[in-house]
Order: sequence, then structure tokens, then C-alpha cells
Amino acid sequence: MRIRILTALVGVAVAGMAQDVAQTSPPSTTPNSQQSSVLVVTGHTGQAPVIHRNGRSYVDVEGLARLTGATMGFQGSRIVLTLPSLVPQPPVQQVSAPVRPPEEKGFSREFLRAGVEQMSVIREWRSAIENAVRTNNPVEESWVSYYRRTANDKMAMATAAATTESDRRGVGLLQSEMGMIGQLSDRFLALRSNLTFVATTALDNDPLDQKILACAQGMAAMAIPGGMFEDVAACH
Repeated sequence: MRIRILTALVGVAVAGMAQDVAQTSPPSTTPNSQQSSVLVVTGHTGQAPVIHRNGRSYVDVEGLARLTGATMGFQGSRIVLTLPSLVPQPPVQQVSAPVRPPEEKGFSREFLRAGVEQMSVIREWRSAIENAVRTNNPVEESWVSYYRRTANDKMAMATAAATTESDRRGVGLLQSEMGMIGQLSDRFLALRSNLTFVATTALDNDPLDQKILACAQGMAAMAIPGGMFEDVAACH
């Protein structure tokens, strides 16, 4: 909005400025006398000189512009005053929030971390059995019990960390893998208990051992934060 002022002095009626302008009361004057005071605009710092003449109050245009931070221009014989509060402000650009990976539906990082620890125990357990068989050494209950307890502890941690649907379905695969390595251990423990000879090639093409390996490989392929669960047939 632009305020057009037709003269170099703006007439300010004291009654009209009651809400926006605070000024000192001019002293009593005669009709032809001239007195001065200052103009203060609420919300702005500084002041502008005011002249009282013939019962009216006048303020200097340049002083008013400096006081209010307005801009002043000229159009022929007219002075145009533009108040800063009326200058259109540029629209505020909306910043889009960064897109988060869909971990709420897929695998959570906490579950994958616990699952990796569980699978590491199972991998070491399987390696210990394979090494014992291939070197013609017995599968001992002592170290099998150690791996079994450790795997149970890691399984409990993975179950507690499952928060999404993919996590909960992944728990079932981990349990199947742990069950199969337990069955493989029990078979060789039973053979040792019965004093049955175990060939060093006993694990070659063994169906259960191959399922354990395939199940682990299938789970590793989808173990990505935010990745969706896919069933692994070898785990069943």
C-alpha cells in the first residue's frame, strides 16, 4: 500500500494518531504562532520533528520516512511514501523432509545385528563338527554343549530385537537353522555313544549338512536394513 502525500509536510491530526503515535502536548499558542515538538511512532525507534501551526500539527516527510524505515519517491509534483510493513514478502519455500528407508516394514538394524551374531555361532558350531569328522576325532559333548548354550543366548537376543513383521518372520528361520545344527550334533554324539565308526567322508553330500549351509546362504542374501522378508525353502 502506498501513501501519497501531496505536499512536503504531512498534516497529522492529534486525535487521529491516538493509537499509533505518542507525542508531547504542544504548548498553548495564539492562532498565528508556531511551536515545535517531536513525533514518536509505536514500534519504531527514534523521533521526527513536529511543527504546530494555526491549531494543526505537521511532520517532516523525510523525518517520517527515516523514523518508519519507509522509502520515499517522487512522481511529478507528488511525493510517494511506501511503508516497509506493506512490502510483499517472498513466499517461504517448503523444505521436504528426507525420505527414510522403509525399516518400519523391513528388517530392523537391531534384529540384523543380533541375527548375524547368532549365525556366527552356528557357523563356528558347524565348522567344529566338520573338522572333527574329517580329522577322525570324536564329536564331544563338552564343546557341543558350549555351542548349544551360546546359540540359545543369541537366539533370545534376536527374538527380543524383533520389532517389524520381517524381523518376526526371520526369527522362525533362525530357529530352524539352530534346530538343524542341533540335529546334526545329536547324530554324531549318538554314533560316538554307540562306538560306531564314522568315516572322514561322512559329511560329503550329507542332506542335513547341505540344508544347514543353504539356509544360512539364503538368510544372508536378504539381510539388508529395510529389506523385506523372503522365505528360504532350505530352512524348512
